[in-house]
Amino acid sequence: MKHLYLALLFLGLALPLAFSQKAIRDDAIRYQQERMVFKQWDKNKFEPEPGFLYLNPLYWLTWGLHPNYPKTDLRPLGPYGPQTQRLGLVLAMHQSSNGLKLHADTLRSTALSESYNYLGAVSGLDPLWMLYYSREFDPLLNQDDGRLLEGLEPPVRDYLSRTGLTSWYQEESASIRERLATLRSSNVDRGSRILGYHRMLGEYRILRANFEAKKQRAKLYLSMAETVERVRVPEVGSARSGAESDKQIADRILSSSKL
Repeated sequence: MKHLYLALLFLGLALPLAFSQKAIRDDAIRYQQERMVFKQWDKNKFEPEPGFLYLNPLYWLTWGLHPNYPKTDLRPLGPYGPQTQRLGLVLAMHQSSNGLKLHADTLRSTALSESYNYLGAVSGLDPLWMLYYSREFDPLLNQDDGRLLEGLEPPVRDYLSRTGLTSWYQEESASIRERLATLRSSNVDRGSRILGYHRMLGEYRILRANFEAKKQRAKLYLSMAETVERVRVPEVGSARSGAESDKQIADRILSSSKL
């Protein structure tokens, strides 16, 4: 019972104190909060006010030691506030980082372009090689030595093999093919590589033209040799008295070759 009486006593004392509290409204504090948080820095809303002819003693007690405080905008988000300056600095750093990133991307693109122009490992991706030179060099790169004399008559093939013309063409074409492979795998400037392609393609065309000419001449030579041999040997059943003159032999060779 004693504890119950003490509790009722404390409750009776606390109720009047609770209902007797009054909300405190301090305009100076409210104005300061509004200035520092969301409203403009209004120097006319400083409490206490100076009063008539600046004779309010409370004003001098409050603002006498720092009279310039009402005139100085101290808002963090004010025009010159620290938060505004920080946001401006962040924006400037963001623009600077974007500029550096663009510069780095430009350097990267330039480096890749230069690598593409110099590296032999990517020479096969060169547009000029893919569109033109690969097609022109295809007979050389895919050359089958066993089919070089395909389509020729056996005597002509035997003659070309016996005289070494076939071996000569194989060695020369292999030399150009080896030089071409070295040029494609070397790290050189793209312009130098293209000039090398052009020079080797000219050499290869001359080589092929010479070989085709030699095949045609071999065929003509064998045909003439066969004609000469046939003319020199008398035909069976023909009776010839005396030896023919050189002029008659030449006329007979020419007439036989025309046939």
